[in-house]
Amino acid sequence: MTAALLVIDVQMAFVARREAGHAWGNPQAETKIAALLAGFRSKDMPVWHVHHHGTDPRDDFHASAAGAAVQPCAAPLAGEPVVIKQTSSAFVNTGLEAGLRAAGIETLVIAGGAANFCVESTTRMASDLGFRVSLAEDALINFGSRLRDGRRVPAAEVLAMSLANLDGEFARVAQAAALIAAL
Repeated sequence: MTAALLVIDVQMAFVARREAGHAWGNPQAETKIAALLAGFRSKDMPVWHVHHHGTDPRDDFHASAAGAAVQPCAAPLAGEPVVIKQTSSAFVNTGLEAGLRAAGIETLVIAGGAANFCVESTTRMASDLGFRVSLAEDALINFGSRLRDGRRVPAAEVLAMSLANLDGEFARVAQAAALIAAL
């Protein structure tokens, strides 16, 4: 069984939002993402990167926007595949599934952002496609959310709900350190 780390959308747009006052559910996410990368790389295990490029030029993630740049903690190394997506799931209209299958990848460890958007969409689809998925709960980026009635849900609660939606049904949820120790 070959496992790969899939790092989703660890881009500067998320840093800009945090710096604008939008707290992350995991303040230590960057450190945990870097630890996962170091763990996989130290074992010569595959690392795949997914970057979001919005189609609207006003989008913080548009390829020409500063927000599309990769955060330093998640910079791809030479030879690590980078998949560009324009939708929530990294599997839609990309070569990700074909690339993973060609590389013999059966298991994915997922980290990145946003937990309740692209990570959740990609995790569900990966599971539906037959991949075994582990989700690094402390290596996920997310923000609070506003409900339709105007109430604000704190980032930690949004993250907890995303993890509850995925755990057991679509993924095994674990701390980054436990996932690294199991490599």
